[in-house]
Amino acid sequence: MAVYTEVSDEDLMAFVSQYDIGSVRFCKGIAEGIENSNYLLTTDLGPFILTLYEKRVKPEDLPYFLNLMEHLKAAGIPCPMPIKGRDGEALRSLCERPAAIVTFLDGMWPRRIKPEHCDKFGSAMARLHAASDGFPMHRHNDLSMPAWRALFEQTADQADTVRKGLRSDLEQEINYLQSVWPSGLPAGVIHADLFPDNVFFHQGDVSGIIDFYFACDDYFAYEIAICLNAWCFEVDLSFNVTKAKRLLNGYRKVREFNDAELKSLPILARGSAMRFLLTRLYDWLHTPDNALVTRKDPLEYLEKLRFHQGVQGPGAYGLD
Repeated sequence: MAVYTEVSDEDLMAFVSQYDIGSVRFCKGIAEGIENSNYLLTTDLGPFILTLYEKRVKPEDLPYFLNLMEHLKAAGIPCPMPIKGRDGEALRSLCERPAAIVTFLDGMWPRRIKPEHCDKFGSAMARLHAASDGFPMHRHNDLSMPAWRALFEQTADQADTVRKGLRSDLEQEINYLQSVWPSGLPAGVIHADLFPDNVFFHQGDVSGIIDFYFACDDYFAYEIAICLNAWCFEVDLSFNVTKAKRLLNGYRKVREFNDAELKSLPILARGSAMRFLLTRLYDWLHTPDNALVTRKDPLEYLEKLRFHQGVQGPGAYGLD
């Protein structure tokens, strides 16, 4: 989450007046994240999240995201519910941006990830994958392997200002991944951004999954690979195999992997590291200096990529 667009008091009051959620008490920008402008909105009826969708989010994708949250909520997944106005619509406009209000979820994301977090989260991820079955809408993953070369080309000229030799490293890895990327793996709706700050815990259990604005159709195992990178590396960027094993076994309690998914996991982990390395690099080089947003270090994912480049099989992730 982040704040790129400032909302005046007058515009906010007029916007909220279209809903039956009471009067505004206060509204505060949320600086975490990089994609949209987000505010913690508190009214007479309690807290909500107000989101203004910025330029990277395609307006035509917004019905997919909002309808997906409704579908998952109805299936028992603890995710935000879009609030509809008196006209029955959840999506409208604020400050010349598409905007929506969603319910607020209790809990906190884990600042210090423990193995038991990984176990509970793995099962929650598998339940999310299962709950998406039957969702009628489809969205292509715009940030999967076919998009990486275009992202690379947008950063190539400045890549070596971030780390000497980075441009060459990225180009070689993209060439390799394009030659070995798997096909035909089990697929469906994935969240595609299940970082710890998008997963809330309360009393030891997962109480909320938020920020569905990268959700798309892709391999379930690719989502798992994203989460190995997001949940199982320590602050010093060493890989914690215990956390990985707990995450993967937590997932398997709900949905078992097939042999092709296990075989592909190291390649998918390399690919997910490349995806976040490239998008973080782009944001590092292009985020406006005056944006209320916390930029994320792209080189963190270069180190994760290097770990996966040395992996020979799924055993490195704690699997038999």
